[in-house]
Amino acid sequence: MINQENTACHELSGLGSAIWRTPIGAAALNILLAFAVMMATRVAFFLENWSVYAHHLTWNGTLDLLRGSLVFDTAAILYVNVPYLLLALAPVFRKESQRGTMAQKWIFVALNSIAAASNLVDAVFFQYTGRRSTVTVFNEFSNENNITSIVLTELWRHWYLVLLMAVLVWLMWKCFRTPRRDVWTNRRHYYLAQCASLVLTIPVIIVGIRGSVFSGTRPITISNANQYVSRAVENALVLNTPFSMIRSIGKGAYMTPAYFTPQELDKIYTPVHAPTQPDSLTLGRRNVVVLIVESMSKEYVGSLNPDLDGGHYRGYMPFVDSLVRKSLTFTHSFANGRISMDAMPSILAGIPMFVEPFFLTPASLNEVHGLPHLLARMGYSSAFFHGGHNISMGFSAFARAIGYDRYYGLDEYCKSQKYGGMNDFDGKWAIWDEPFLQYTLDEISSLPQPFLSTVFTASSHHPYKLPDNYRDKLGGIGSEPIHKCVRYTDLALQRFFERAKREPWYNNTIFVLVADHTNQPHYPQYKTDLGVYRVPIIFFTPDGSLAPQVRHDVVAQQADITPTLLHLVGYDGPYLAFGSDLLSTQPADSWAVNWNNGIYQLVRGDYLLQFDGERIKGFYNFKSDPLLKQNLLEHNIPQQQSMLRLLKAIIQQYMSRMNENRLIVP
Repeated sequence: MINQENTACHELSGLGSAIWRTPIGAAALNILLAFAVMMATRVAFFLENWSVYAHHLTWNGTLDLLRGSLVFDTAAILYVNVPYLLLALAPVFRKESQRGTMAQKWIFVALNSIAAASNLVDAVFFQYTGRRSTVTVFNEFSNENNITSIVLTELWRHWYLVLLMAVLVWLMWKCFRTPRRDVWTNRRHYYLAQCASLVLTIPVIIVGIRGSVFSGTRPITISNANQYVSRAVENALVLNTPFSMIRSIGKGAYMTPAYFTPQELDKIYTPVHAPTQPDSLTLGRRNVVVLIVESMSKEYVGSLNPDLDGGHYRGYMPFVDSLVRKSLTFTHSFANGRISMDAMPSILAGIPMFVEPFFLTPASLNEVHGLPHLLARMGYSSAFFHGGHNISMGFSAFARAIGYDRYYGLDEYCKSQKYGGMNDFDGKWAIWDEPFLQYTLDEISSLPQPFLSTVFTASSHHPYKLPDNYRDKLGGIGSEPIHKCVRYTDLALQRFFERAKREPWYNNTIFVLVADHTNQPHYPQYKTDLGVYRVPIIFFTPDGSLAPQVRHDVVAQQADITPTLLHLVGYDGPYLAFGSDLLSTQPADSWAVNWNNGIYQLVRGDYLLQFDGERIKGFYNFKSDPLLKQNLLEHNIPQQQSMLRLLKAIIQQYMSRMNENRLIVP
């Protein structure tokens, strides 16, 4: 009996050790080896730049950095090792020969050596750039004739990094685990095991590269590093160079045009705002609540469309209509982008979207002084609320980067015993608007005053579902699927304000309602190149101190919200924003910009100018021609050239500042 037990134990032990000699077992050990190499190069990066980081690190901050590092290292290692993993797990028995396993070894060592070398190069290069390198580095040095001598000099100066690189390559070569062909006594078992391994590994690779298992989130990108750091410079510690290189492929650098000399450029347009002097419109250090409402097109607000359906149009947001009658708002107001991740930089930092969403570009690691950072100088506390997964859309990372003190997402909501947790999740994106807005009020009331609170709603979104208890009540509303959803969000906003009225901070608060972007237009004027950007921008003060009116003479955009709020609260310092203070800018000087599939659009006065970066493509009087049917390009209208000059200056300022990390006022 004892001998039988010993034999069974021996067989199990043999099976356990054999697992590490199979292709899947060997691949797992080799990936762990890649993690070790990646971490070694990160330590080298930290030590090489010790003076930048050492004095600011805390224990908790270090843990956050390590946690973020593992997320980005996982993505990078899986990106880099996809060819090796697919080869190692392919159900081809011939590749288990000595020659085949040697090929796997060469591929693994070569790919991971390149990754390690790029990290070590950046350990030095970071001292000159302050950021991880992206693919734009090749363009930056493409015209340098002395690049070879520079590289040789740095290799000589940093011989110890060269030595470390040699040691890492040697370790990878020596420690590479080679699968054993003799593990398989049955060829059929081999093919079944390989197929199963491949089927199981592919989802793991996808999840690791995405950085999340949740379907409602986007794959992590460079800007997600902000989620784990307290200073912008720490992004480089969280990121690794292979990831930064891979995730910036196809994003490219912003190309800085040379329309004007630097001296001419600043005279035509500068995004630097001089300190604002207090005036009769300055309300002082009031609380600020910014409600960014998912997909709230201007089309859905009846009071902002008095001419639709012969004056009988009522829209789908009666509560927002009631606010409009008590607020400052604008007939001609526009989004700066078409997706949710375009809205946050535009609204909260005055950065419109040109070419690529700011979150997805290397420029997202630039230092940005958004609204929370600026208001913090006046003693404001701040919090950002979004009911989605905490990494959803990169919101939490960007919120932290621009200075929000606190972030409340799905994780925090589910910790509250007062609400339904994941039972309130819409199954795709986020917590339903009604409970999340009520939760938001709970947390807002605990903030020290004055405070800045920003809420990003989520329910008026594809797949256009309603909570179960609203389906019978709202299910048949509207001609488009989204109409019932914006009606639900309107009810959620109504209940938010009904409760907020009872809070002691309410009357001392400035509220801003704005959409992130438009969605599902029904009327033709909202389907044009300009119509798809029309969103409401509403400033509301409960005590009526901001005179209620609809401004017909002003062009407003999301990027104007930060400058306007800074005027209202009396911010007295210089700052940078690609937008205007709507309270002090002359109506004729107000404007809006956006990027529409390769075309820059500028709205000013009565006109829309479309420009592809080299030539004007369209010029319309959008007020008299709302369907944009008559292109006035050949009519030699005087405003055309002045608008072109302004737009070129805006583009050049934007591109140069993005590329040169000049998004703050020193």
